[in-house]
Amino acid sequence: MSYFSKFIALIALAVTLSNYGQTADEIIDTYHENIGGIDKLKAVNGIKMTLKVNQGGMELPIEVIQLKDGRQMTKITFQGLEIMQGVFDGTTLWSTNFMTMQAEKSDAEALENFKLGLNDFMDDFIDYKDKGYAVEMLGVETIDGTEAYKIKLTKEPVTVEGQLVDDVNYYYFDKDNYVPIAVHSEVKEGPVKGKMGETTMSDYQEVDGIYFPFSMSQGIKDENIQPITVVKIELNPEVTDSMFTFPDTMKTDGGK
Repeated sequence: MSYFSKFIALIALAVTLSNYGQTADEIIDTYHENIGGIDKLKAVNGIKMTLKVNQGGMELPIEVIQLKDGRQMTKITFQGLEIMQGVFDGTTLWSTNFMTMQAEKSDAEALENFKLGLNDFMDDFIDYKDKGYAVEMLGVETIDGTEAYKIKLTKEPVTVEGQLVDDVNYYYFDKDNYVPIAVHSEVKEGPVKGKMGETTMSDYQEVDGIYFPFSMSQGIKDENIQPITVVKIELNPEVTDSMFTFPDTMKTDGGK
């Protein structure tokens, strides 16, 4: 590339950055500050969320617990049954099979992919450089009528059918409040493989000095989006080891 070509390229880059107005790091730093500060986020040891999900007109109560040490669980209550999903006790990852209603351990590939996310408690962007992640400012886009900064987050590769695949997420930060309002990521397996998954977040409310979205949705972009309402968030909840332990059998009669 000639000197003149390099000069033109640098000018073009400068114009592009000036149009964006913010770098990725500046947006991330402002975001952390606006939701309570990086020190408060790092001081949290656990979070418990009580949710309501609308499934085909039926409202399902869901309880999610995530701990800084990696342990977590999701409990869905349906017709008196407690259905466990994505439970990790520090060693074993397991879920309830929806057909047999029995507890089943995840395969090795799912377990290893799951472990990659254990460093992302509370927020993917906390110490992202130390985790080997990369961020890239892609510009400004409009999401549901709101202008947002689009940031590409590239994490450690995940394994899909024995092959390493890039783990890329696209975050959209509200230009006014610098909080995420949507996340897009390509589905890597299953019947909707190749389509874009979408999570939206809104109605940020304060809980013990930290702001969380209390209205969310999740699904396939422009197709099947499921609304999620956050009823309550508790920080540093009391837990017992038995809440995460893989059971020998699962009750299938509503606990009788």
